[in-house]
Amino acid sequence: MADKKFDVVVIGSGPGGYVCAIRAAQLGLKTAIVERENLGGICLNWGCIPTKALLKTAEMYTDMTKRAEDFGFSKVKAPDFDMKKLIGRSRDVAGKLSGGVQFLMKKNKIEVITGEGRFVEPGKLGLFDGDKQTDTIEAKDFVIATGARAREIPGVLEADGKNIWTYRHAMTPEKMPKSLLVIGAGAIGIEFASFYNAFGVDVTVVEAQDRVLPIEDAEISKVTAKEFKAHGMKLLTKASVKSLKSTKSGTEAVVEVNGKEETIKTEKTLIAIGVAGNVENLGLDKIGVEAERGQIKVDANYRTVAKGVWAIGDVIGAPWLAHVASHEGVLCAEAIAGKNPHAMDYGNIPGCTYCHPQVGSVGLTEEAAKAEGYDIKVGRYNYQANGKAIAIGEPTGLVKTIFDKKTGALLGAHIVGADATEMVTTFVLGRSMEVTEEDFMHACLPHPTLSEMIAESVLDSEGRALNA
Repeated sequence: MADKKFDVVVIGSGPGGYVCAIRAAQLGLKTAIVERENLGGICLNWGCIPTKALLKTAEMYTDMTKRAEDFGFSKVKAPDFDMKKLIGRSRDVAGKLSGGVQFLMKKNKIEVITGEGRFVEPGKLGLFDGDKQTDTIEAKDFVIATGARAREIPGVLEADGKNIWTYRHAMTPEKMPKSLLVIGAGAIGIEFASFYNAFGVDVTVVEAQDRVLPIEDAEISKVTAKEFKAHGMKLLTKASVKSLKSTKSGTEAVVEVNGKEETIKTEKTLIAIGVAGNVENLGLDKIGVEAERGQIKVDANYRTVAKGVWAIGDVIGAPWLAHVASHEGVLCAEAIAGKNPHAMDYGNIPGCTYCHPQVGSVGLTEEAAKAEGYDIKVGRYNYQANGKAIAIGEPTGLVKTIFDKKTGALLGAHIVGADATEMVTTFVLGRSMEVTEEDFMHACLPHPTLSEMIAESVLDSEGRALNA
């Protein structure tokens, strides 16, 4: 390669980085992307995509082992599963999509540079193999999109890869453990808890907050927790892990619950207490950029304090979501190209958890809406009253809508149940287009569908639900 010059160089090829590179190339900028591992980053290779493949397998296994007779199949024996093939399919899915990103780079004439990039001086990025610099890249603009990794607490919660896992280890186990402790009841922890629970693993979840999925609406969290317990999960909330160690037989954790300590012994433990931005070893000190608590500060257009250096995605902080990084990537590329990109609306970011039942949400929770001083109207509609939900054997769930009583504006929408992560899109679009309660009620939605519950929940906010 030897000292090439580009208009834009993106460091990291996750959903933020590769999308940013594509948009920059579309705008006529000579673009390169630097990646030290696999195209697609953590999300595609070790996060969003392969976990969904695993969860689909878990869903099928549950249908065959626990629900088949409900649908008229008799004398159904629990099928054996091949752990190697089960994990192999997940890895194949990730591999295919990584190859797809490679195709997109070639299609858009983006040069892919393999290596670890570190700034050596303003305007120059060194390529390193360990401590040895192999090349130098020059560019007018650099975009830092290096993503994040599983958060650990040194000396307290540290993974060893054998008995104590992060999500990467939990995604590729050699065999199914008999028991699993999950520390953290956010999206990552709950998705893995759901996966392992489906295969009969004795799962215990520990959460420091007062409920599982603590950033969700309290009512939604309550419904979800009830289902998890019905599936056999043990949930410990308002609990803290005092110590964790690996033993000959597995792991041993000391957990404090309600002022009392108890020891939990399991075969494996998953640490799922959030993520930390990958800001180390980037040579940020060489360009005058500081990272505070694993986050790089940027302005509204994702510029850092250093001229020609931008940052997007997990390295600039919450929300740590792939779709947020991708959208930021587009806006960043457009700003670099001198366009006038729209401002990112961080109040309209959908959150999705792909456990069973699924959870999808956008906007304010009921508690947050009240705290902000809104006079609200709340609508609710239960899955058990929906024909499609009953027909497909998914009668557990809730659609909840929150409106401003004064203006009719949709303040928030929250769903727990089958296909919640798909249905929430309607509410995201509605909020982005400033659709009112009345607009929703005037829409004629298809029957029989789960999405009919969107209209019913809105109607319920006016006391007009037709099928409840």
